[in-house]
Order: sequence, then structure tokens, then C-alpha cells
Amino acid sequence: MLASILISLLAASSAPTPLYAIYQQHWGFSPITVTVVFGIYAVAVLLSLLVFGKISDHVGRRPVLLVALLGQALAMVVFAEAGGVNSLLAARVLQGISTGAAVGALGAGMLDIDARRGGFLNSLTPTLGTAAGALVSALLVQYLPAPTRLVYLVLLAVFVLQALAVLAMGETVSRARGALASMAPEFKLPRSARPAVAIAAPVMFAVWALTGLYAALGPAVIRTLVQSDSVVWGGLPLFVLATSAGLAVLLLRGTPTRRVMFIGIASLIVGVLITLASVSTHGGSLAVTTFFVGAAISGFGFGAGFQGGIRLVVPLVEPHERAGVLSLLYVICYVGLGVPAVIGGFLVVHGGGLVPTTREYGGAVVLLALVALTGLLRGGRRVEHTAVVRSSDLPPAQPALTPEPAPAAQMARR
Repeated sequence: MLASILISLLAASSAPTPLYAIYQQHWGFSPITVTVVFGIYAVAVLLSLLVFGKISDHVGRRPVLLVALLGQALAMVVFAEAGGVNSLLAARVLQGISTGAAVGALGAGMLDIDARRGGFLNSLTPTLGTAAGALVSALLVQYLPAPTRLVYLVLLAVFVLQALAVLAMGETVSRARGALASMAPEFKLPRSARPAVAIAAPVMFAVWALTGLYAALGPAVIRTLVQSDSVVWGGLPLFVLATSAGLAVLLLRGTPTRRVMFIGIASLIVGVLITLASVSTHGGSLAVTTFFVGAAISGFGFGAGFQGGIRLVVPLVEPHERAGVLSLLYVICYVGLGVPAVIGGFLVVHGGGLVPTTREYGGAVVLLALVALTGLLRGGRRVEHTAVVRSSDLPPAQPALTPEPAPAAQMARR
């Protein structure tokens, strides 16, 4: 259930991507506005993570999830009724705040139930949600009526059903004092996790910056290559990227963490270079094929790098620290997702245009990946060994959520 909510949240975040071209035609705004609408979501998630990221460690997972799902439902209503850019921005802010509040609670909740499977699902579900949102939204917009409303109404129904399911779930953590104090924004890491986060952060920033490239500029790039205005083409780059990322999580789940991160960095660099080669051509079937091959290889790097970062850090923290640490990791991810995308939109309009900006953006992602590789070479083996030792002390898997809050919380803590 928790995994399905995380999938839905990430699907909702990528659902507007194929619609940006339609909004742009109807309301006549520039590419900068597209990336601002994209980036403001990331900013809202960041602020929400900083304020609400640790609160579920104190008030419980269920109350946070209920409020977040209601916030998502309200955002879907605003999207469906949007009549201009201001409404679109308001919906993205609501969406970002509720997503930021939920992701830490969801990730920690899955780890409370089953530490090993929870870590795996924390890596897999964001990629599944991103892929599903991009493609399903594009298909609904292209082939069914009410293109700017239907996808949001479908998601609204999903969030309402999930809120009802949360009401029936058992709590996975006991309440603790300090809820108000936990809302004071701070970057506080347990000492045991600091070396691991220092290594994981550049990798996670780089792979999510890659996602920003495909989400913000990918639809415009592929429509230029195929010379088509179809919204399905606009949704395919992000779908291919995220699907390949999910495949990487599945295939590499038994691979040692350090090797996973090496694979992620190498795939990221190779995939981006192939993508840039396709953009440098003048279109045609070969350029389109090369573009999607690059997206698939880059996506594999995204899945490996994101999974490796989670696996490197999570075993090093205690149960009551999980939501806060996961929220901090998501802060790093969403800075990488939002900031470069907004800069890219500015450069498309005031720089050299779409193709030169894509080259510059891709080059920056490659440089970030090289920085991440340097950090991994310097300290990754020592940190991975510590994580393996700590993970051997994790509790055995529990089969399901128990309805009694206290025993479930005590088991998770042990």
C-alpha cells in the first residue's frame, strides 16, 4: 500500500509533462515558463521536506499520509480547473508540498515493515511512478476526451481511494515528543551516516539532474527530431528513462552497492553522450533511435545511481532517524531536479536555443557524474563495508502491517 502511494505521487508529478505543449499553445507562454512551472514543484518539495520531512517520526506515518493525500487531491482539482499559468503554478506548489511531506513518511514506513524490501522499494517505486505518469498521461491526452482534465480526475480518484486505505492501515512507529521542534528546518545527519551521504549526494544529484533534462527539455527535443506535435512523443523520453531506471533497480538488487554505483555513473555518462550525439544531427529515424537508446542507457544509470545511494546510506541510521535522513536525500535529489531545469529554460530563450542548451546541460551532467566518480573512488569501499556490517543487524522481515501500533513499532525499533 505504501509503495502504491509513492508510485501515485511520482506519477502525478510527471503527469503534466506531456501537457506543457498544450498549455503553451493555449496560453502563449515561453519555454522559460515551462521550466519555471517544472522547477517550482521541486522548490515546493524541497521546502516541504525541510519542514515536514521528520514529523512522521514523531506523530506517526498515518496522519502525515492522510494530510498529504488530501493535499494531492486538492492539487488535482486545481489542475483540472486551471485557466492560466497562475493556476498551474498554484497546483504545482500544492502538489510539491504534499509530496514532500509524504515521501519521508512513505520511505520510512516501508523500512519499518521490512528493512530489506523497504530499501528495495524506496529505489524502485519512484522510477515506476515517473514512467507511468509520463506515458499514461500522454495516452489519455492524445486519445481520450478532455485532454487537460481527464488525467487529473483519474489521479484524484486514486488519491481518494488511497486515503481510505490509509485509514484502515496499522501504524508502524510509536509517537514521540518533539513534533513541533522537528519542523524547524535544519540539515542534521546522524554521525554514522555522514561519510555515506558525502559519497551518495553527488551521484544522486547527478542522476536527478538527468531526469530534469529529459522532463523539462526532452519533449521539445524529441518533437524537433521527429517533427511532430503529438503529445505521446512528448511523454516518451521520460517514460523510456524511468522504465530503464526501474529495470536497473530490479536487475542490480543483488549486486554489491559500490559496484551498483559504478555501473550507474558509467551508464549515465555513456547515455548522455549518446543523447547529445543524436541532438547534434538534423533529425531523421537514426537520430530518433539514437536519442531513445541514449535515454535508455541514461535511465539505467539513473536507476543504479539512485538505488546505490539509498542502499549506501539507509543501513547506517536507526529506525527513528529514517524519515529525516530519507527526506534529506530527497532534498538533494530535488535540488538536482529543479535548479538545472530552470537554468536550462532560461538558456533556451536567452542563450543559444534548444539544441545548444541541451548540449550544455548534458555536458554539465557528465561533469557531475565525474565528480561523483571521484568521491566514490576515494571513500566508497570503506563506507560500503560499514553499511554491510550494520545491515546484518537489521530485524527479520515482517509479513505485513499489524493493526496493533505498539507491537509493530517495537518490532521495527528492535
